[in-house]
Amino acid sequence: MKTFEDERNAASILSWAQEQFGSGLVLTCSFETAVMPHLVAHHAPSTTVVLLDTQYLFPETIEFAHSVCAQLGLALHVETPATEIVPDELWRTDVDKCCDVRKVQPLERVLSGKTAWITGLRRSDGFERANAPIVAHDLIRNIVKINPLAAWIDDDMQQYINEHALPRNPLTEQGYASIGCWPCTRPTLPGENRRDGRWPGQDKTECGLHVNVSAQ
Repeated sequence: MKTFEDERNAASILSWAQEQFGSGLVLTCSFETAVMPHLVAHHAPSTTVVLLDTQYLFPETIEFAHSVCAQLGLALHVETPATEIVPDELWRTDVDKCCDVRKVQPLERVLSGKTAWITGLRRSDGFERANAPIVAHDLIRNIVKINPLAAWIDDDMQQYINEHALPRNPLTEQGYASIGCWPCTRPTLPGENRRDGRWPGQDKTECGLHVNVSAQ
């Protein structure tokens, strides 16, 4: 797999991805920030930008996603669960199954026919992601996975937001350091890791999108 001398140069990574994969690129974005959409708009404009709408996203996130993409001239594709999946309380009884039908299975549809998948995965988000490569091959999904922000820390994110005067998800002002579905996300408390507000009280740290074995 491709390696980069400067792993923090997300612009260079995405420019390479644009050259290699063109319209085969797809970005799945949680829209916690506008950083990834902004980078893609400027360095990999052929990318399909996708929001996985689980039926439980915060209204602020949905509005933010549409607003950011409109400002950047990006066409936002909203992928929803299968038609038979309706809002329920599965998240109370089987949170893994809830994530599977609302995020993992829709992701499979999004990636179908694509050759490379861009994510906002960062090593600093937790020990499960500490070794995330910049470019890898997702063995199970058989697709190249590109993590342009893998080497970025929170300060890098804030610097980029400030330098480009990017809008902010209003939930961040309410203490949400990591933003997922409203039933399973709370504001982060002082001293906590930024993802500690996800699935509070449960032995769960990942939704299932980024747990498959990959090879560099």
